[in-house]
Amino acid sequence: MEEQDLIHSVFSVEELNSVRQSAVLVALSGGADSVALLRLLLAVGCDCRALHCNFHLRGEESMRDERFVRKLCERLEVPLMVRDFDVAAWQLEHGGSVEMACREMRYQWFEQERHRQQCGLIAVAHHADDQIETFFLNLMRGTGVRGLSGMKRLSGYIWRPLLGVTRGQLLHYLEAIGQDFVTDSTNAQNEYRRNRLRNSVLPIIENDFPNARARILDTMDNLNQDYSLFTTLVQQTLPSERHIPIDTLCCQPDASTLLYHRIRNLGFNRLQCGQAVEAARQARTGRQFVADEYRLVVNRQSLDIEEINDQADVVIPVDLVTGLQSPIRMTVTRGDTPFSQLMCDGKLKVAFNSKLLNARNILLRHWRKGDRIKPFGMNGSKLVSDLFSDFKLDHADRQKAWLLEADGEIIWVVGYRASALYPVSRESQDYLLLSLV
Repeated sequence: MEEQDLIHSVFSVEELNSVRQSAVLVALSGGADSVALLRLLLAVGCDCRALHCNFHLRGEESMRDERFVRKLCERLEVPLMVRDFDVAAWQLEHGGSVEMACREMRYQWFEQERHRQQCGLIAVAHHADDQIETFFLNLMRGTGVRGLSGMKRLSGYIWRPLLGVTRGQLLHYLEAIGQDFVTDSTNAQNEYRRNRLRNSVLPIIENDFPNARARILDTMDNLNQDYSLFTTLVQQTLPSERHIPIDTLCCQPDASTLLYHRIRNLGFNRLQCGQAVEAARQARTGRQFVADEYRLVVNRQSLDIEEINDQADVVIPVDLVTGLQSPIRMTVTRGDTPFSQLMCDGKLKVAFNSKLLNARNILLRHWRKGDRIKPFGMNGSKLVSDLFSDFKLDHADRQKAWLLEADGEIIWVVGYRASALYPVSRESQDYLLLSLV
């Protein structure tokens, strides 16, 4: 294929105008696909920097690839960064297959270099044949519309400009410009599933269905368009992925599927979404579902998603002489007139005997499971969680509430209830007045 013909089939004018505005990192293995990608990007005037990964999995052949890439970049005057990786060490620490280890290490390094060199995109050489293989691999694993629609041309900073051309077209292009490349001998082996698919399964399908590749690509394009429309409709129905009104969700014909597609990017799976919808319909408030770094909580009127953090372990020492400005504004006044119950409301303004100043450890913290308080007017103690229920607090509000603790005893659920500890007698002038500003 002539160079200009291939360029016109790969790039749009708008895309080229955009990518020329900053440097592009090119993943360069030395194989036909990545070499063709580099030559095409240089031909259209892109400022390219090459990245080569040496995983040392093929002995001398790995070193041959590195030497080839170094000579190629030197001849083309392209800056080159080479990184050596220890695959076995990665697997020992993280587990997973060789393929997964190589992929994770490769893309982590690519992103580090993108930041370091302030490049706009990372170009990788996936092409149409890779798309078809991905289609079948995802199909066999079990997937939905998104998985069957294949890789995206632009995913974050990862750019795949060759998805619309076949490997055959790339080989013809390299031949036309007289550009050589190296061949990975393991591509002919069937140790990996992708290789078995490429070398054994697809040739059989093409033998019986000569136009199979083109038709599969058409199907993937249709699915990609369907998924794009579907995603738009999901977002219009549920505008927020962190606060989902139960009434809006549960009136939909397939609420669990709708919820899944709205929050799947946060790590929640179909089973969790189905269970969350069922819990919402049964008004099982407080039910929680955890995925990756997020927690979904079923509240009275909504499903709320929050980031999981360690705020339950946040402990802030309190000096009752100076008061507190962060994270809450609290003033402390020493009694100088006879005490009256009218001076406080037991919620935002509370009073304690000044003996509280003798406490060795006064601190502010968040609620923990099992916390108890001894409220005024009650014999014994009460779970703080029950107090929260009395005030009809949702899970998010419970997590944000502050507790004032003195020597291990909770003396104030700030803004809600004070304890009966450190009581102030009527007409006493020996008290502290704590006020939430």
